[in-house]
Amino acid sequence: MRQFPRNKKKRLRFWQGFILFFLALVVCLLGNVTQLPAHSPINVANAAMPTAASYAVQLPLSTLGAKIVDARGQVVLLRGVNWFGMETETHVPHGLWQRDYKEMLAQIRMLGYNLIRLPYSVAALRSSDISQVNFTIGSNIELQGKTPLEVMDLIVQEAQKQGLLILLDSHRLNDQRIPELWYGDGFTEADWIDTWKLLAERYKNQANVIGADLKNEPHGQASWGTNDLATDWRLAAERAGNAILSVNPNWLIIVEGVEKNVPGQQLKQHWHGGNLEGVKRYPVRLSRRRKLVYSPHEYGAGVFNQPYFSEPSFPKNLIPRWQIGFNYISSQNLAPILIGEFGGRQVDNISPEGIWQNEFVKYIQKNNLSFAYWSWNPNSGDTGGILLDDWQNYDRNKQQLLSQLLPSMEVTQPNVSSSPSPSIAPTPLLPSTKVTPQDVSSSPSSAIAATSSSTAQLQVTTNIYANWETGLCTNLKIINSGNTKVNNWQLTFHLNQARINNSWNANFQQQGATQYLVTPLDWGRVIEPNQSRDIGFCAHKLGADYQMREIEVKIPK
Repeated sequence: MRQFPRNKKKRLRFWQGFILFFLALVVCLLGNVTQLPAHSPINVANAAMPTAASYAVQLPLSTLGAKIVDARGQVVLLRGVNWFGMETETHVPHGLWQRDYKEMLAQIRMLGYNLIRLPYSVAALRSSDISQVNFTIGSNIELQGKTPLEVMDLIVQEAQKQGLLILLDSHRLNDQRIPELWYGDGFTEADWIDTWKLLAERYKNQANVIGADLKNEPHGQASWGTNDLATDWRLAAERAGNAILSVNPNWLIIVEGVEKNVPGQQLKQHWHGGNLEGVKRYPVRLSRRRKLVYSPHEYGAGVFNQPYFSEPSFPKNLIPRWQIGFNYISSQNLAPILIGEFGGRQVDNISPEGIWQNEFVKYIQKNNLSFAYWSWNPNSGDTGGILLDDWQNYDRNKQQLLSQLLPSMEVTQPNVSSSPSPSIAPTPLLPSTKVTPQDVSSSPSSAIAATSSSTAQLQVTTNIYANWETGLCTNLKIINSGNTKVNNWQLTFHLNQARINNSWNANFQQQGATQYLVTPLDWGRVIEPNQSRDIGFCAHKLGADYQMREIEVKIPK
């Protein structure tokens, strides 16, 4: 047993030394977390718990064992979508020929996602041209004359106003294909790393840009743990990751797997980017170890009919595969897992792809994994998307499956007024300030509008949760405050100077010049006591009188 000093002078020297040692230890530990003095709050939907609502995540994010945590140590689960297009010849996210980009972001947020994985190509960010944007649609006029990099700026800024996080993804080098390695197609490793350093510097003060997905789907020649400088993806990830962290120490560094060429790998088949078996023997070594997240990709038979989908033990053989392929990293508390891509057209319980997708959603939920679904776009040939081909409505069956992973829709949205800003820096907030949704309002004139109406048993509340120069999005909640269930309901209201262009979870029918009749979908007719139904719409503004009026909800006879 250690003996303490017996006299006062010795005791004083002892405690002085102890305090100095303790302070030095604290400084050392804090230095490993962040070098920036302040944290930026942003309201995001956090799905750490099944009933989690919206709260102000204190950015930047770091890791703690298998968890992603914010600056206060609160666990953050990333629930995202992939919105692709900047890596293609258009040099902008797809769908802007059909939708206002701010309206698109508002719908992503409304459906419960808190992250956008935003693919780009190195070629796009070196280009000055964009295409396939309808500049006559709402806020898209802001994109006219912009370079691809300036378009990215505007999307990132608006995403922050909407409470959305951005993960940048180096998806391609050129605009045509996903290369096997991080160089080639006319680009060098230096081109790839320099692009990352440019982005790390550009978004250094844009708090909602949380990290870098270094390279999409290494495959073919790509190896792990071979020490071949030409092909060892693990070594390249270290070079790029450390270069990024030297510029921006706050970003998460997202490292995907390979396809094959891993010494001692157990499984014969892996998806491109899905093989993380090598991490156990050959972990990625970053200068800031609490910034490392591993990210496999996983797909079903609709993308490629892997042999294991036809094994007699299917689908029970899936869980051991996922554990061996990547999730041992999380189970052994080595690092967090972010499923960078998964998706498919089928969500039934009959087809191999549908069974796989249902099983994988359960697996993600059980293991509290973060994810970014492929894709938001409907024009992904082998998977389809959350949106349908009209780029307005969403696939209800797919969204219903994913809703098992999403937070409660009972969230309070921040003010998302989108007046132009000359810089991409977030609104400064004191680190000690406790942020509520109203704290992030950018102008008093665009404050969130909330109204309510009721009958004896039904109540309705409305909330304009997205509000910009040319449009708005509104969430409505129909609440059964009675003691008996409601078997049907309908809602009427007037919009004097707005026109609905997109709606969800109910039928919105215009009657006359300004009145709308809302009726439930078949699955949404019944409302149990003390429960509610969430519906909503987005609309184009036609004038200053754009808010809902004369709202009435009733039970039809």
